[in-house]
Amino acid sequence: MNCELCPHRCGVDRRQARGACGAPDTLRVSRVSRHAYEEPCISGTRGSGTVFFSGCVLSCVFCQNKPISRDLIGEDISVRRLSELFLELQSAGVHNINLVTPTQYTDKICEALAAVRGELHIPVVWNSGGYERPETLERVRGLVDIYMPDFKYISSELSLRYSGAEDYAERTAEAIAFMYGMLGRAEFDEGGLMRRGVLVRHLVLPDCRRDSEAVLRRLAAIVPPADIVLGLMSQYTPSFYSGEEKNLRRRVTTFEYESVRKVALELGFEGYMQSPMSATAEFTPEFTGKLKIEL
Repeated sequence: MNCELCPHRCGVDRRQARGACGAPDTLRVSRVSRHAYEEPCISGTRGSGTVFFSGCVLSCVFCQNKPISRDLIGEDISVRRLSELFLELQSAGVHNINLVTPTQYTDKICEALAAVRGELHIPVVWNSGGYERPETLERVRGLVDIYMPDFKYISSELSLRYSGAEDYAERTAEAIAFMYGMLGRAEFDEGGLMRRGVLVRHLVLPDCRRDSEAVLRRLAAIVPPADIVLGLMSQYTPSFYSGEEKNLRRRVTTFEYESVRKVALELGFEGYMQSPMSATAEFTPEFTGKLKIEL
């Protein structure tokens, strides 16, 4: 079957070759664990049950998860085993099932979720880079409770140079509008944990504050700011970048981040802002050559 799950629509037969995401036709997972460093409405007090999938539809030059996103480390598992892992995470007491970079395995993930539909009683989070096709998102309707996409850039030049997707802004705006149309206004339980809706993340990059401001304005034109949650991140970590661009070899300044934060507040977004202290590799999970399970 020729793959067209993401907007690259590379059409490759993944049984024979690797496409834009690099993923095989099998289901490859790198890490399953309790994660405490998502936004508070996702991680809560008991952590988010993260499932890190190998491969990614974007090729970000500063990716902090490069061992799994580009090097494809991990182990191939069956759809049945993935279903079991969902239930094991739930039994461990996590607040939700957090599917990290899931797009390239959409069909198999849908099969695994459908198999435990009557047994899984915690929200399912679709945690992606935002570069999605509505046709693919339609496949997970009724199986996913929270969408957590990035919205990285407006500039096509930046998105091509940094993530290998010139049409990123157009496709991501379209996807977020579809996500909001599917799930509506964000809903929370009595403890402040997110139960349903859309949480959009944006990472402020060095020397890109004007583009960040444009991202927020575009986002406000797509969905009502009060109806979603915004995660405005300052955690860009230059240690994950090994290229030659000088601006990506430094951290975001307080001025850059605060300028973007000011625009977010003016537009009426609510959510989470970060301290520059978060710009460290300390909060990045460890990935090894084998599937690591920590419940």
